[in-house]
Amino acid sequence: MDHPLVSISVCVRNGDHWIDGCLDALVSQTYPNVEILLVDDGSTDGGSERVNHWHDPHGERGPPVRVHHQPALGLSAGRHWAVEHAKGTWVAITDIDVRPEHDWITNLVLASSPVDDVEKVVAVTGRTVFDRAEDLVSRIRSVEIASKYRSRPRRTSLANGPCSMFHRESLRTIGGFDPTWYHAEDMEVSLRLLEAGGTIVYAPDALVRHVPERGTTLFLHKRRRDARAHVRILRHHPRRKRKGPAFDFLGSSTMVLLLLPIWLLIAGFSLPFASSLLGSVANTPVILDEWSIQGLFLSAVLLVVQEAILWRGSLGVVNRVVINSSTKGKLSIMIGVRWLTFRWSIALWQGTLLGCLDALLGRHGHRNLFSSRP
Repeated sequence: MDHPLVSISVCVRNGDHWIDGCLDALVSQTYPNVEILLVDDGSTDGGSERVNHWHDPHGERGPPVRVHHQPALGLSAGRHWAVEHAKGTWVAITDIDVRPEHDWITNLVLASSPVDDVEKVVAVTGRTVFDRAEDLVSRIRSVEIASKYRSRPRRTSLANGPCSMFHRESLRTIGGFDPTWYHAEDMEVSLRLLEAGGTIVYAPDALVRHVPERGTTLFLHKRRRDARAHVRILRHHPRRKRKGPAFDFLGSSTMVLLLLPIWLLIAGFSLPFASSLLGSVANTPVILDEWSIQGLFLSAVLLVVQEAILWRGSLGVVNRVVINSSTKGKLSIMIGVRWLTFRWSIALWQGTLLGCLDALLGRHGHRNLFSSRP
């Protein structure tokens, strides 16, 4: 096995409590030829001082570690700096709240060899396992991510940010990471590499572990951010113009997005019947007119559709596993899942609307609507 130099990039902003765990895992890689580029993206929580403790450009304590400080420019800007300053043939990226297994880089490099003449491997993506805590959010996130990876093919459309490796020159040829991108920079880069004729391959043995994703507020913020960025992806890379495999990593978000309109329709169709009930409270006879009956029928149909979405398909797999694995009462967990899913759907619609506004204003990586660019 050849051992080309692999430059590992990781960025941090206000993640002081995660830095040591991530860097311990990176400097302990079994692959014999790595360098680490650690980017501080304007931390204000003491992280700037902590990353300096790891600065070891000559590799006196292990693999070389170079530290770069920048203002709060964002993850894409930090990764772009790393690509431009890396010395390796390959550039691997991960996140500060991730703990790569010791053979992560070894397995990425092993998978980088094409298996036929069709493959031009420009990126290799590994597998992320989300650790699970006792709260509902971390259990849902853990199960959802596991279900996404379960049926992933060798040739894929996304080199995921926490666990991937890119051929540096191929990445530079397409312009690298654009600092103006709002989130989803890994997906944007992946699609550009595919458009240029490259192949992204999945290496399931190249494993990284993500710390538990706890807290409803953080969970909803991330899902809102995902949806906002996905508007840019769909706008700049519509399916009819994309090369290579279709998206294979959307998971249950599409199903969750559908739920809010369904719930609003159920509420709307139920209004005539609700009005009749209110009339009965005021000592007025209940009159079920044609509108009330039709509304009840349509509401019942939509309730069946809602249940099918909640308990079948990709979202159903997540919900059933979370409920069946819980040690608490099944009823309370079912109520918690429904309430979280409702808020999740709202967050996705908020992100989608923000993404549409970004497109109108030509910001956060969107081309201006009146731009002459293709």
